[in-house]
Amino acid sequence: MASVQDVLKDIVDPHTGKDLVSGKCVKRVTESAGKAEVDIVLPYPANRFIPQFTDEIKAKLKAEAGVDATIMMRSEVVAHAAQRGVPHIPGVKNVIAVASGKGGVGKSTTAANLALALVAEGARVGMLDADIYGPSQPTLLGVEGKQPESPDGKSMQPIIGHGIQTMSIGFLIDPEQPMVWRGPMVTQALLQLINETRWDNLDYLVIDLPPGTGDIQLTLAQKVPVTGAVIVTTPQDIALIDARKGLKMFEKVNVPILGIVENMSVHICSNCGHAEPIFGEGGGVKMAEDYHIDVLGKLPLDLSIRLNADEGKPSVVAEPDGKVAAIYQEIARKVAVKVGQMQQDFSSKFPKIVIQNS
Repeated sequence: MASVQDVLKDIVDPHTGKDLVSGKCVKRVTESAGKAEVDIVLPYPANRFIPQFTDEIKAKLKAEAGVDATIMMRSEVVAHAAQRGVPHIPGVKNVIAVASGKGGVGKSTTAANLALALVAEGARVGMLDADIYGPSQPTLLGVEGKQPESPDGKSMQPIIGHGIQTMSIGFLIDPEQPMVWRGPMVTQALLQLINETRWDNLDYLVIDLPPGTGDIQLTLAQKVPVTGAVIVTTPQDIALIDARKGLKMFEKVNVPILGIVENMSVHICSNCGHAEPIFGEGGGVKMAEDYHIDVLGKLPLDLSIRLNADEGKPSVVAEPDGKVAAIYQEIARKVAVKVGQMQQDFSSKFPKIVIQNS
């Protein structure tokens, strides 16, 4: 019979590709009289995966080590390193930027569904709508028309939408009021939204960026601790040109690219089910190959995505067991796993040195 430790060395987490021991997921093993207790901690949220994985480990330990095992498995998301010298945001462990070079590629809808998929896996998630000129997250998350409270007159409580802590300029202005601010005002507004919101113990803060590579994107890269970025594009050549610019911008400021989401990759006819790549095909894959990054997922041009978003119930909430939600769940899992494998941020653990006269 193999030992419990040897069996655990042979069990590979299918999401990380590492065995439980080398992946440092096994925190404690006790064994006595044909019984064993194993504590396992996954570095990414995995509510939907844990029950199945627990059963698989129990069965393998019984078959190969001859023990009846009690498996205590949980997720623990920790803070990971961002750009050097950028101070962390209080109450936020990791910041994920969702960006596109071009507008109209479904970036905001993707950001909302990504955040909701992380919530469904058990993570504490926030959403910052950084599109000052065209905020859409209040509508997407079904909290349009609400206003944040300020308990101290200096900071704001985020609005909760489908379990997500949300902040947007859309909560603070009339929906029909055009924003005619110049760059410095927009930059200041973004920093205030980030730093003056009372984020409550977030595992991930998803930032829905406006399209392009202008003031907001540069401010984010220079003054906000971004753990990683997700690039959203369509297969169309004209969208890919701008997506490449966005990707290169993040590379220049040393923000890791977590991967590409190819939106509207294929149109599915709602009447006959015929699939047709009306925006072209293979563009996202080619871009990923050129820059040696991963395609996190491909989403169809599906009527239900638009209808659900307009109703304030994105696909992950409206149809949690549907095919579209499953794709978003897969994207979220890949993003969380990639973040979990990055270098940890230990800055909060360093002692603070205070010099005072005695």
